[in-house]
Amino acid sequence: MRSDNCRTGMQQAPHRSLFNALGFTEEEMKKPMVGIVSSYNEIVPGHMNLDKIVNAVKLGVAEAGGVPVVFPAIAVCDGIAMGHIGMKYSLVTRDLIADSTECMALAHQFDALVMVPNCDKNVPGLLMAAARINVPTVFVSGGPMLAGHVKGQKRSLSSMFEAVGAYAAGSMTEEEVKEYEEKVCPTCGSCSGMYTANSMNCLTEALGMGLRGNGTIPAVYSERIKLAKHAGMAVMEMYKKDIRPRDIMTKDAILNALTVDMALGCSTNSMLHLPAIAHEVGFDFDIAFANPISEKTPNLCHLAPAGPTYMEDLNEAGGVYAVMKELADIGLLHTDCMTVTGKTVGENIKDAVNKNPEVIRPVDNPYSKTGGLAVLKGNLAPDGSVVKRSAVCDEMMVHEGPARVFDCEEDAIAAIKGGKIVAGDVVVIRYEGPKGGPGMREMLNPTSAIAGMGLGSSVALITDGRFSGASRGASIGHVSPEAAVGGPIALVEEGDIIKINIPEMTLTLDVSEEELAARRANWQPREPKVTTGYLKRYAALVTSGNRGAILQLPETK
Repeated sequence: MRSDNCRTGMQQAPHRSLFNALGFTEEEMKKPMVGIVSSYNEIVPGHMNLDKIVNAVKLGVAEAGGVPVVFPAIAVCDGIAMGHIGMKYSLVTRDLIADSTECMALAHQFDALVMVPNCDKNVPGLLMAAARINVPTVFVSGGPMLAGHVKGQKRSLSSMFEAVGAYAAGSMTEEEVKEYEEKVCPTCGSCSGMYTANSMNCLTEALGMGLRGNGTIPAVYSERIKLAKHAGMAVMEMYKKDIRPRDIMTKDAILNALTVDMALGCSTNSMLHLPAIAHEVGFDFDIAFANPISEKTPNLCHLAPAGPTYMEDLNEAGGVYAVMKELADIGLLHTDCMTVTGKTVGENIKDAVNKNPEVIRPVDNPYSKTGGLAVLKGNLAPDGSVVKRSAVCDEMMVHEGPARVFDCEEDAIAAIKGGKIVAGDVVVIRYEGPKGGPGMREMLNPTSAIAGMGLGSSVALITDGRFSGASRGASIGHVSPEAAVGGPIALVEEGDIIKINIPEMTLTLDVSEEELAARRANWQPREPKVTTGYLKRYAALVTSGNRGAILQLPETK
């Protein structure tokens, strides 16, 4: 056992004295030591129930012959961090989570791990850590929130943000906003639509790193507790069979996840996280991979914010496995990939059934013949940009209009709510990228304001920042290179015509090369908005959005 390094032999007698202090018995000292990475805290709604999940995992591990040992991981609630300086500290935690988990696992020589994440950055951060540590590892999330109900209709957090925009537009009263406030988030769990947390928990299933139902069983269901017990048992089976994360998270598995991403209509943030996970296993994932996969993968689900269905509906319809079965039946998945069940993808999904063709469209009746995400390139985004096309209305699939340029999110929100943005405009928010932010803030507030003001079918938003999975509309993010390094988005001027063509996957600034060259010659770098602490170090090491905002030493970029 790896843990023998700190528990066996005379040289390790001092170590054993410390295990003694922890209350370890002689019997436990002879068993595999399983680290349970708990993301529990009392500030994230999706994490407030993780203590119960962790306890269930401990029971499963102990029942299967291991010794469970809990240690923590941090987590940020993106909703609470939204729209202020706190959002600069969200994406950056992904790497903190990966780094700190690597440190804890290797310092204490755990034989196996069970990761218990739920919300946004915990899932990719812990997947990155799993790849680095490479001991038998199973994931079990806290599960999604149930949808709220307002006036007889299911609602979620995206409805709440849009209600604020509707209030600014005068189409909703303060009392109506209050009703939304009290009802859209009725339980613990990751927010109820196909936002980033639920996207990544579903993709963990698709990668093969989580058991069936990991992405979809609601947080408040007892089935979630059972799943956690089974995860504890499963990691012990993996330990016995020596199945490790790098046996599972192969290139083919990551391409499977990208394919499922397209079918589900996942958050654009998956285009940051999948490349970062791929990097940890030595796979150079270019976001341009998305387009050929998207072109052949039908979009089968329209969960909120793209449509009126929610995670609980996807769960009842058969979950991620049912979606994967639809895709596998037309040859779009690598079914021979290993998973945490000890079986292949094909073996896992062979009996999966689509129980509701309205929630999971069959492949012969998709919402669209192409996938939920698209990567747009052009002279405005030479290295790419990302849009959730499944959440874009037909009228905005092709659009051109004048640029309305803002150098921070706050200025853009003020203009939108102040009625200064009109139909046809293309809002540009820059200097919000990984370096420029620093931290690459989500732009849920401005996209929700646009929708709430009734401009969702006539106004586009382009940024070198990123979007919440709750954003909808023609919201194009991750523009690379970002403004802070002199990317073309830094050269856009008020009134420039921007052309968006999502079917052709192009994003064009209608300005001559000669004019752009002149503007480039006059451009001066700007000092980042935060120049102290962790963000200073992060800005120095982070790469662009098209590379997953991974951290690299300057000489290796």
